[in-house]
Amino acid sequence: MMRAPATVGQRLEDIDTPALVIELDAFERNLRTLAATVKDRPVRVRPHAKTHKCPEVAKRQLAMGAVGVCCQKVSEAEALVEGGITDVLVSNEVVGAQKIARLAKLSRRAHIGVCVDHADNVAALEASGAKLDVYIEIEVGMGRCGIAPGEPALALAQRIAAARNLRFAGLQAYHGRAQHIRSMADRRAAIDGAAKAVHRTEELLNKHGIECPIVTGAGSGTYMLEVESGAWNEIQPGSYIFMDVDYGRNEWAAPLPRYEHALFVLTTVMSRPAADRAIVDAGLKASSVDSGMPAVWQRPGVVFRSASDEHGVLDIASGAQPPALGEKLLLVPGHCDPTVNLYDWYVCVRGGRVEALWPITARGAVY
Repeated sequence: MMRAPATVGQRLEDIDTPALVIELDAFERNLRTLAATVKDRPVRVRPHAKTHKCPEVAKRQLAMGAVGVCCQKVSEAEALVEGGITDVLVSNEVVGAQKIARLAKLSRRAHIGVCVDHADNVAALEASGAKLDVYIEIEVGMGRCGIAPGEPALALAQRIAAARNLRFAGLQAYHGRAQHIRSMADRRAAIDGAAKAVHRTEELLNKHGIECPIVTGAGSGTYMLEVESGAWNEIQPGSYIFMDVDYGRNEWAAPLPRYEHALFVLTTVMSRPAADRAIVDAGLKASSVDSGMPAVWQRPGVVFRSASDEHGVLDIASGAQPPALGEKLLLVPGHCDPTVNLYDWYVCVRGGRVEALWPITARGAVY
């Protein structure tokens, strides 16, 4: 790992840049908000660690009542288990002898779940000898992985139930595209459609004597809609702890709470070539732009216009307070998950000073 860009006790303005900063007060309020929204509801929380890739964050989610975490790759699961997390669902298909062997080895150290959508994958998992919780991923609108709801899912569940070392744990039903549908009405309609697919499949499983203990899924932009539908009894929000520019574009209304921005890229103004332009040291290698450019935090009239590898270009509107050469600015990432994957460390700040440094141990864990 690269050395940390800060030391405990250091002032925010003295942190080296670019740096990935967690504003701890906002982060902790976000943790409490999620816990409050599902309190006394018949639903478990299994936050998605693909967002943060950090055992230290996961431990704080567990302390707020989470039953475990999700991740997307075996290498992420390995990093989390190594960091002390003992219940991990790989909410994705794991295909290939090498990956399955690693998953089997990990299952001897922790409680591990995995998703499937094909009988051949079930056979490969069975042959590994690993004791795993296996979830059937059903297609509910994501247009990515997932077997069709209903009869195809039933046949796959029967195949899992016949495997001596595998346990049919339930359904994975995640409508990721719904998370960023802007209007609440359209998001609700998308989740209503997904809920019908879940109910239909669960009823069919029960009819054939197959218990479906868990229906898991949901994300930060819809999770209370899944909870209110009654179709899900486990939720997997990830971005709620940090938020980003793209989530900020969503309409937020009851029953969904509003979360705060808690993740920032700290950057330095490295050039002032014109009165209406400033250049910062955070470019494409410092903040993901797949969901749009980052936003300059609390600086009206200063807009992050474009990025190249090592530079970000800011436009300064007439009458706006211009940033000075060497000034530190906070940026809200356009998309938090891939931005996190660019860094080795979280610099955790409270009251303008560094309180902690958390290693992002699953950074680059994509295999």
